Amino acid sequence: MSLIKQLWLAIVLVMAMAFAASTVTSVLSARQYLQQQLQVKNIDNATALALSLSQLPKDPVLVELQVAAQFDAGHYRFIRIVSPKGETLVERVFEGKIEGAPEWFTKLIPIQVQPGQALIQDNWKQYGTLTLASQEQYVYKSLWDGTLALLLWFVVGGMVTGIAGSFLLRLITRPLNHVVGQAEAIAERRFILIPEPHTPELKALARGMNAMVGRVKTMFNEEAARLDTLRKKVNRDPVTGLSSREYFLSHLREVLTGDQFGASGSLVIVRLRDLNELNAMLGRQGADALLKEIGTELYDSGNGRVGQRAGRVKGAEFAIVCPSHATATEAAQDIYTRLTDKLLPKWQDRVPDLFHIGAVRYVRDQNLGSLLSSVDEALARAANKGSNTYEALDDAHAKPAIAAETWRTLLSDAVSGGRLALSFYPVVGADGKSSLHRECVIRLKMDDVGTLMTAGDFMPMAAQLNLTAPLDLGVVKMAIDYLHSNSGDVAVNLSAQTIADFHFRNELAKLLKTQPQVCKRLWFEVPEYGVFRQFDAFGDLTRSLKALGCHVGIEYFGQRFAESDKLAELALDYIKVHPSYVRGIADNPGNQEFLMGLCRVAHAIGISVVALGVEHQEDLPLLARLGFDGATGPGIQ
Repeated sequence: MSLIKQLWLAIVLVMAMAFAASTVTSVLSARQYLQQQLQVKNIDNATALALSLSQLPKDPVLVELQVAAQFDAGHYRFIRIVSPKGETLVERVFEGKIEGAPEWFTKLIPIQVQPGQALIQDNWKQYGTLTLASQEQYVYKSLWDGTLALLLWFVVGGMVTGIAGSFLLRLITRPLNHVVGQAEAIAERRFILIPEPHTPELKALARGMNAMVGRVKTMFNEEAARLDTLRKKVNRDPVTGLSSREYFLSHLREVLTGDQFGASGSLVIVRLRDLNELNAMLGRQGADALLKEIGTELYDSGNGRVGQRAGRVKGAEFAIVCPSHATATEAAQDIYTRLTDKLLPKWQDRVPDLFHIGAVRYVRDQNLGSLLSSVDEALARAANKGSNTYEALDDAHAKPAIAAETWRTLLSDAVSGGRLALSFYPVVGADGKSSLHRECVIRLKMDDVGTLMTAGDFMPMAAQLNLTAPLDLGVVKMAIDYLHSNSGDVAVNLSAQTIADFHFRNELAKLLKTQPQVCKRLWFEVPEYGVFRQFDAFGDLTRSLKALGCHVGIEYFGQRFAESDKLAELALDYIKVHPSYVRGIADNPGNQEFLMGLCRVAHAIGISVVALGVEHQEDLPLLARLGFDGATGPGIQ
């Protein structure tokens, strides 16, 4: 029972006890006073009536008329005249019911008043004895009205006291509510700080709770910083800061085989002069400075372009995967412009023949070896052109680009016309047998035949046209329909652009509130880059979904690990680690150490860890030893 309810209960009990005591005291005192007044009235009225009758002739009719007149005008219970011999000469008795008070009240508080008596004389002889008793109903009415008035005042006083007490109690317990909220947040794996209240007892408690949360955050931040340092050491080139060869090639394989990005993109290679020649011309420090500056420019080329990544694949050779450029020529020109504008003027005097650039177009599921052979051909053609040149090989047979308005019509019709479809992929436990959930991925039916387009092919254009919200809402509705007719849980991918849409979040909440029976079977996940780009919006979305009983997680986790300390406040259920860390894990001890630490930190705050992009079933025992709770990918059936 809440403190407010307890306060009201205490007020009701106290007021009831006070009312009972006041009523008993008041009623008994008033009854004593009224009984005395009634006793005096009986005596006075009996004396006055006896005196009046003594002066009248003792004609029986006249005496009876006088008694009747007094009885009718004086509100008596009875008037009786008895002769000296005991005979009743005249008698009038009230035969009605007492009004003005309930019967139970009159029985509970009896009025005991002695009747008034007086002698009636007939000259010098005694005519008779007059006895009368006044009516008590007015006494009862007075007592009852006083009791009701007292009850009313107590009720009004109790209500005023209760309201004032509730308001004061809310003010007093507001700091306690903060402490309770912090404790509940910790139970939900959210580590938040609260202001210290002024109340000494609560201040000590809040300070202790804040200290514990601070220690947890510090531990998490320190471990996250250590793991981020390890990640950079394992997966980054120490000179340029770009991705190492193994990590870049793992990312390139994910781009070629996954459906996170479009069906086609560009691969650009920047080749400098032989590293030994650069060391001879510039010295080791000069060569390292050149490599570092080139690495900085290539890294910056990916700012604002999702999926674009640069890596150092050989001593003096760099590669950039560009999923978002429309053509290989456009990708090559972008890199060429950056190098010629910012690097060539500074280094051309010492290294006239600084670089050659080759770019080719790739398509989904293309063989990596054939792609690298094609880019080598483009580099050879660039070298034949002379110093500091580029060559781009675009596919002459590529499909023509679809106009923006055509995309808008196609995507709008897809939502309203039922041209969306879902593909399901299993996510299994670390044992490879138990099922965690099925991940549903959106597909677009391009024609009546049923040709499906993957999300990476049309979602970038949907984001550009602000159509991701209706598409994601349509996916959620399809997932709910699927759950009504199938067992198990389903994970829904939400676009990075959608989570910032306040209207979408409201519509999603309204939809889920009508489906409480499936909320616990729905898992929602957002790409990592979208989470940190719209962190406040993601926090709001997480809190609303968790309140409805849904699971919330992050997919493709690990690219922005340095910012992961923010996650301690979100109460996430799971993360799905980026495939770049998982591919080839058996042959990468550095990534094994990093992933083991990542799982340990995640488990410390109650977050499950799932591996993405698992290519071989044989990797599952190793992933389980590293601490993974589940896995999915092409090797999982």
